[in-house]
Amino acid sequence: MLRQLKVFSGSSNPLLAGEICSHLGVESGAIRIKKFSNGNIKVKIEENVRNDDAYVIQSGSEPVNDNLVELLIMIDALKYASAGRITAVLPNYFYARSDKKDEPRISVTARLMTDLLQTAGADRILTMTLHSPQLMGFPRIPMDQLLATPYLLDHYRKKDLSNAVVAAPDVGSAKESRTFALALNLPMVILDKERLGDKERVVMRNLIGDTDGKDVLLVDDEVLSGGSMLEAAKMLKEHGAKRIWAGCTHGFFTNGALDRINESCIEEIVTTNTIPQQRNQNCKKLKVLSVARMFADAINAIHKGESIGALMDRLKK
Repeated sequence: MLRQLKVFSGSSNPLLAGEICSHLGVESGAIRIKKFSNGNIKVKIEENVRNDDAYVIQSGSEPVNDNLVELLIMIDALKYASAGRITAVLPNYFYARSDKKDEPRISVTARLMTDLLQTAGADRILTMTLHSPQLMGFPRIPMDQLLATPYLLDHYRKKDLSNAVVAAPDVGSAKESRTFALALNLPMVILDKERLGDKERVVMRNLIGDTDGKDVLLVDDEVLSGGSMLEAAKMLKEHGAKRIWAGCTHGFFTNGALDRINESCIEEIVTTNTIPQQRNQNCKKLKVLSVARMFADAINAIHKGESIGALMDRLKK
């Protein structure tokens, strides 16, 4: 007998969670989340979930640590309520950038996140566009990664790309950028980037390829303060680029990033709603694509025991 599917939303991205529930044709699970004056969080599951297939939706967005603790308490509450299986649905993975030990005496915090999720009681993880593929090897429970690439490609295919190239903002992004270039049948250029000091300051050293007189698609997995993307756009313009369209999966847009993008040579910045974008609705250059359908289809596939890989293959066509 198929377990009943239940979807519960944390506080981080309720609009996306609501869209996912709408696509699935289910109501969001009854849950009460209370934050006390001392900062403590209480979660109560207000419906029966015994033996059910429960999905907890929570994005790694601000306030990150509050959302993380809330997620862990939600999972623990479902475990104690005897849910049959619990899947942590993380549109943006918590601490995904801290995926390696590149300095002495630091934590590989992304690995710690998987430990915490497993300890809390998660049986599975579903996420989107990790900063590094190696993170998939951290958990000892099944983990599925969705990619927003099909949505971004559909958006770009509506543009006139007859004189366009794809630009990788750094060497590390070249593989992902190559995916866009091959899918759109476009040439690719690569920017040589160096981070200085505290690694928030970015300097573009070289451009490998030709952008003179070209329109440029500048795609990355995420945008934080926008420093890398703005410096890349500046260099592309210096090398003769005409129009510059930027895109990413996870749009954090911290420290006034969108204000700087609005004033820059970038004509458009496209992102998804893995990070809530309601506060950015007035940004004239911002275009937000919803990934709710993909998450709903993935949840449905997991629930029915179907292949996530097959789902992604269908979306690529």
